[in-house]
Amino acid sequence: MQNLSPTRLPVYVYLFLISAALVCFSCSSDDSKDMGGQGTDNPDTTDGNVFEENFILDKDNKLVNYVLPKADYDKFLQGEGDFAMVSNKIYEYFNDDFDFIFILSNETEKPADLYFGITRKIKNDVEGIGSSIYNNTATYGSQGALKSIIHMPETEFVRNGPFLHEIVHYWGNYDFIPTTVGGHWGYASVGGQLGGFDELTDLGNNTYKANVEGRDGFGTFANGGNSLRYGNLELYIMGLIGVNELEPVQVAENPQSAGNSTFTADNITILTAADLISRNGERVPSTQNAQKAFKGITVVLSRSKLNDDEIAKLNSNLENFSRNAAPDASWGSLLNFWQATGERATLDIDVSQENIK
Repeated sequence: MQNLSPTRLPVYVYLFLISAALVCFSCSSDDSKDMGGQGTDNPDTTDGNVFEENFILDKDNKLVNYVLPKADYDKFLQGEGDFAMVSNKIYEYFNDDFDFIFILSNETEKPADLYFGITRKIKNDVEGIGSSIYNNTATYGSQGALKSIIHMPETEFVRNGPFLHEIVHYWGNYDFIPTTVGGHWGYASVGGQLGGFDELTDLGNNTYKANVEGRDGFGTFANGGNSLRYGNLELYIMGLIGVNELEPVQVAENPQSAGNSTFTADNITILTAADLISRNGERVPSTQNAQKAFKGITVVLSRSKLNDDEIAKLNSNLENFSRNAAPDASWGSLLNFWQATGERATLDIDVSQENIK
């Protein structure tokens, strides 16, 4: 797990600071605590669906507020949160309809020394992306639909990122290309949410300067929160473009940072689409059959029930992030999922009556 400085900076400076943790495959124990609420066949819908006193679907059906005892809540702020506790609680009341479970801690500031986001990949059923095939969904209460669980320790990260970054961690980087930055693209010309550049200048003497999207510099872990679209290679592993659209990738051998957007390397290797297929095999399912419509459920953890203002702000950002159109003016130049995929994929975060048991 890699942690960067918690200093809060504008989103474009975030390019050099944001870091997402490596995918975690360890299983958490189920130590949920019942706070005394009882489920009901006819939940009170005045303030949403009150499944339990501490487990409430808001009236706009965009988020579930899960009120936890302080000890359980604080574990998520210490990097020790029990993901299985949350997911198993979800499946007590909801059907197995979700590709992603998004967990947010109700914080306005990221705790010091904690990740910006972490993805726990629960299964992989996609061949040709560098990952083995496996299925740990039962541990988390899913009967097979769940892809990954994402935790972000600050609610504003829905808007600023690393939301886009954490979602694409389901598909990469699991040795799809060589990297010295585990789980990310590192010093390679992917220029996407998991890092890398898209412009490389040879300065001589095995020294190079790299940029992404015309910015001065690039990140080896990430690039600018929700301000950057998915890179060409990311779109491929997501199943959103075919191998015929896959561009060659430059990969630095034995790279070492030299500061000021420069690095040294023994060599720059170019991997063509054919090289990548030879290394990883063909993607199955192919882009023609790959999933393009995804569904997630958002759980907001808190020590006490969210107030109306907190819910309204969260719902606005969740609606903007999942909109099949550009976000509203409050987002400025930040991107949502639909935009980041080049309008190739959608994400539905609304809970319908059909999703409720």
